[in-house]
Amino acid sequence: MSDARTGEFDPRLFTETISSHGHGGHIGLEYHDHGVGWVELKLPWREELVGDSETGILASGPIISMMDNATSLSVWTKLGTFRPQVTLDLRVDYMRAAKPKATVYGRGECYQIKRSIAFVRGIAHDGDPDDPVAHVAGTFINLDVSAS
Repeated sequence: MSDARTGEFDPRLFTETISSHGHGGHIGLEYHDHGVGWVELKLPWREELVGDSETGILASGPIISMMDNATSLSVWTKLGTFRPQVTLDLRVDYMRAAKPKATVYGRGECYQIKRSIAFVRGIAHDGDPDDPVAHVAGTFINLDVSAS
């Protein structure tokens, strides 16, 4: 999914395409913003995603999925192109529950790419990045054997 004008990987186009078919679409992931080496997605609150019906707090699974997607997309924006990869490791440290009925934003950043491994980090927040819902750190392994 590349920008027709620049040929660069376009996370907006990619997210819009996969959101109409896959898991991201089922949970309602949306593109929010990006730059070189980072992507921000958002997860609007929906009743189907609530983990505790008494509090209205989102379940952790959709937030983990959003952060996996945001950090994965950040690798491709740093490379400027798509390459096949899989999540090798993604550690999620929850700081607190997201506020009920709040949209949660997930910002993923790729800070280092080696021959076969990309290193990422990110935060999830519900409006104030200085008061995060969760921090993540992880790695993705390059599956493009021709690039190794």
